[in-house]
Formats: sequence, structure tokens, C-alpha cells
Amino acid sequence: MEEMIDVLDENGVKTGEVVTRKEVHKNGLWHRIIVVAIIDNNNQILMQQRSYTKDTNPGKWDISVAGHVSAGQTSVEAAIREVEEEVGIHICKENLQYVFTCKHESRPKENYIVKHIHDFYVAKVDKIDMEQITLQESEVESAKLVNREEFQYMVEHENMVKRDDIYEAILKDWLKN
Repeated sequence: MEEMIDVLDENGVKTGEVVTRKEVHKNGLWHRIIVVAIIDNNNQILMQQRSYTKDTNPGKWDISVAGHVSAGQTSVEAAIREVEEEVGIHICKENLQYVFTCKHESRPKENYIVKHIHDFYVAKVDKIDMEQITLQESEVESAKLVNREEFQYMVEHENMVKRDDIYEAILKDWLKN
């Protein structure tokens, strides 16, 4: 069964309409996604490589977790769900710190229109044990931990999902030297 999504207006307010994920992108409707950067006490951030089978940005490196907010969910609930689904890390709302909300519009391919309202969170955890990470194969190709210098290099030189405002905030406020 396909995921159902709450349609939003351009200000992020629910319109009352609920459609499939496919419809939201086909018709270019505003909807909410969450983006979560998971950072440990050693100032390392978990990065994921998106699955090569994804509709958009296949094979590109991305922030720890990103995903759609399902109909009826809050963005915090979606963040907790997506972190567990995509990388197998259990977090609670106390681990999440809301950072900001931003909009993103693009047309990555024909008949696919992105109108996202991103809620960006940072999840601070004591330690990220890569041997305990369980990747969701349909979403994530691989994952790795990087420090600030490696993250900055990836942002500047690697094939990354475009999230410039989020990467800037991570470098400025979250990954300390």
C-alpha cells in the first residue's frame, strides 16, 4: 500500500487533502519531509548513500536520514520512524532538536515535481556503532561516519543531495572543530 501524505499550502498548513506519495509529486503539491542529522559525542555525523533504485538522487550521499511525513503524523513522529526504518537507530523525541524549517522546489525529472517543506532536526547520541546500524535496503545503499573535515570535503566535492542550507547549519553550529 502506497504511503498517504497530507497536502499543505505554501505556508506549511494542512489543506485537509490527503493523497498518495505518487500523486503529491505528479501534481506538484506542497508536503512536509523531515531531515535528521545524527551526530555523536565525538562530533561525527552519520552519512548515508541513497539507494540506486530511488526515484530521485539515486546513489548520492545525503544527511543521516530524510523522509516524508505520513498523513496524520507530526514531523517529530516521522523523524523517529524514519531514523529507525532507514538506519535502525532507536531515538526518542528528547534526542531530537528542531533546528529550522525551509522550502525546496525542483523538477528532477518529467512528471515529478518536488515541493517540500523540510523540518530539519539534529539527533545527538552518545555513540554511533556502525556494526549495529541496520540499513533499509530499499532506501539506503551504504552509510559511514565522518568528522567535520570529511563532511566539509563531501559537501564541496562529492555527489551529494542538494541541501545547502542544512549543510551550512551543520558546519556552522553542530560539527565543532
